[in-house]
Amino acid sequence: MFTVMGGKQLNYRKIAVMKAHVLLFTSLFMAMVAAGQSEEPTLIAASFYDSSGVKMTYPEVVVYLESKDVILFGEHHNSAIIHWIQKRLIEALSENKDLILGGEFFERDDQLVINEYLLGLIPEKNFESEAKLWTNYQTDYRPILSFAKDNKIPFIATNVPRRYASLVAQQGLDTLQSLNEEAKNLMATLPIDFSMETPGYLAMKEMMGSHAGANAENFIKAQALKDATMAESILANTDDTSIFFHVNGDFHSANYGGIYWYIKNQKPKLEVATIKIQTSRDTDFDDAWKATGDVVLVVPGDFTTTH
Repeated sequence: MFTVMGGKQLNYRKIAVMKAHVLLFTSLFMAMVAAGQSEEPTLIAASFYDSSGVKMTYPEVVVYLESKDVILFGEHHNSAIIHWIQKRLIEALSENKDLILGGEFFERDDQLVINEYLLGLIPEKNFESEAKLWTNYQTDYRPILSFAKDNKIPFIATNVPRRYASLVAQQGLDTLQSLNEEAKNLMATLPIDFSMETPGYLAMKEMMGSHAGANAENFIKAQALKDATMAESILANTDDTSIFFHVNGDFHSANYGGIYWYIKNQKPKLEVATIKIQTSRDTDFDDAWKATGDVVLVVPGDFTTTH
């Protein structure tokens, strides 16, 4: 692991920077309705709540997250507004805390080329030609990697190579034992601790319906392989002085399942916060969202998407 050493002292300059972030956040997320409709309420594009539905201000969210060891940001992969908020949170947290970044969108076998790029050993064009980039990397994830590079923040590729998840989806978890040791180093330690009682897995099976047949459970086991690998990757790179900020799809940490479940099974005392996305036409809290995450971020479902 390549790390950032040393703490950062809070000072007035940093307080001013945080205030600037708050002002920027507010100015971009609030728009008055068109002229002649002043009786309508102000339109707000995003709101934060705690797990019980109490509204949180942006500075309160930042302070709350600063107290955690691991943050699991459960995103919608193609939402422009979510990626914007995501990066602003990373920037705000980095003002007072050392960070380690990581994401589902890179697989473990990309780590070498990521390290070489962040250390300035290879140019960006080589990095982008050799790493396995998602189709929306340029719009949604490149800003995070660029921020990590500019600020000397490590980035950890946490996910299992997709070929092994596909193998499990077809043949089950036991088939992983036939792989060589080099391959096994790219996934969570075998055997994978799998239970259908893990939050979210039964719901996934119900969503798939009876038409999924015998492959339904193997598909969920492939999900578990991803969750377990990302959890192990995070745990292998946490330390006592940094916050590990991890970007993953909503389902991988929603309702305290997936990655969260695997982390807590191994290190129950680790302070882990989940950010759960909810979409709505307005930003009022729905009681059905209670206890779905430590921070519930409500955004409009019809906001611009990326591809």
